[in-house]
Amino acid sequence: MSHQSPGDEPAPTTDQLREQVERTRENLGRTVEALAAKADVKKQAKDKAAVVKDQAKDKAAVVKEQAAAKAAQAAGQLRHKAVQAVEAAKDRTPDPVRDAAARAAARIHEGAVDAGHLATATAPEQVRKGAASAATRARSIRPALLAGGAALVALLLLRRTWRRK
Repeated sequence: MSHQSPGDEPAPTTDQLREQVERTRENLGRTVEALAAKADVKKQAKDKAAVVKDQAKDKAAVVKEQAAAKAAQAAGQLRHKAVQAVEAAKDRTPDPVRDAAARAAARIHEGAVDAGHLATATAPEQVRKGAASAATRARSIRPALLAGGAALVALLLLRRTWRRK
């Protein structure tokens, strides 16, 4: 009763059936693996957390770079404004005032040297060593201290003359 009608295909051979069964098993295995992966909520959560963590790191790096750039820009602007302010103060300060500030700074320096000799002669060894260390540090920044002191004196004198006007 296995008559074939002219439009029917011949019955598959045993080898063809085995191949078909093997393909079906492979497809079924892949389907089961996909379903198992979808059912593993813990793994999905870990994967999603890893993706979000990477995105957060990337965003933090971008924000950090932007903040550093803005800070550098602001520092440059502040430096420029400070230079302009010092130049403006120098331009407005009369020569006699600048000369007086320089003389005052020199007198302060001379007085400090005299006081230093007196202290050196009467102080204990440990104190002299500490003072020598401090003096060395102060000498290394002397120009900055003198300039700062002169600028302060000049600004105070300018402020005083401005108030009188």
